[in-house]
Amino acid sequence: MDMTGERRIAAPRQTVWAALNDPVTLKASIPGCESLEKTSDTDLKATAAVKIGPISARFTGKVQLLDLDPPTSYRIEGEGQGGVAGFAKGGAVVKLADDGDGTLLTYDVKAQVGGKIAQLGARLIDATAKQMADAFFTKFAAEVTALVPVAPGVPAPVAAPPAPAVAQISLFDLIPREVFGYKLVVWIGGLIWLAIATLIFGSYL
Repeated sequence: MDMTGERRIAAPRQTVWAALNDPVTLKASIPGCESLEKTSDTDLKATAAVKIGPISARFTGKVQLLDLDPPTSYRIEGEGQGGVAGFAKGGAVVKLADDGDGTLLTYDVKAQVGGKIAQLGARLIDATAKQMADAFFTKFAAEVTALVPVAPGVPAPVAAPPAPAVAQISLFDLIPREVFGYKLVVWIGGLIWLAIATLIFGSYL
C-alpha cells in the first residue's frame, strides 16, 4: 500500500517540526491512540484501538525516527502487532517546507499488512488508511495551530473535536460515488497510523 499527499498547516516550520516530535501532540491527533511514549530520542512505542470492517483489534507498535534533518524532514520506520488480527509494518518520509507564513507538510508512505486484516481486501484497507490519515492531519493541524500565539484582536482558532476513541470505517464507505452518491474519505494522515501508526503505528501517522 502506497500513499502520498500534502497538507498546509498555518504555523511556522519550526513549530510543526516540534509537534511532529512531541508524543503529547501526536497522541492527541492519532485516531484510536491509547498510549504513545518516547523510549529514546528517536524511538517511540504506542498502543491504538483500530477497527477495519468487521475486525477490531488493539495494536501495539514501535516506531523509529531516521535520517533526521530538523526542521526539514525525517523518515519513519515501524511495525504494529494486532494479535490474531494480523500485523502492519512500513515507513514514511515526511518533509516540511515554508509556505508563506505557514508550512507545507508532504508525506510518502509505504506499508503492508498481514493476517486476517490482509484478507479484507485492498479497497477496504486503503479506504481505512485514508480515513485515519485524514482524521490525523485534521486534528494535528488544529493542535499545531493552537500553539501559535494569536495577535491582539485576532480571534483564536476553533479547536477540532477529539480524535475518535476507535478508528473505524464502514463497509458502505466503499460504495462508488457515481453509483450511490456516497463520498469516499480521501487522505492526506497520520504517520502514518504506522507511520502515523504506520502511519502511526506503522501504518498508517
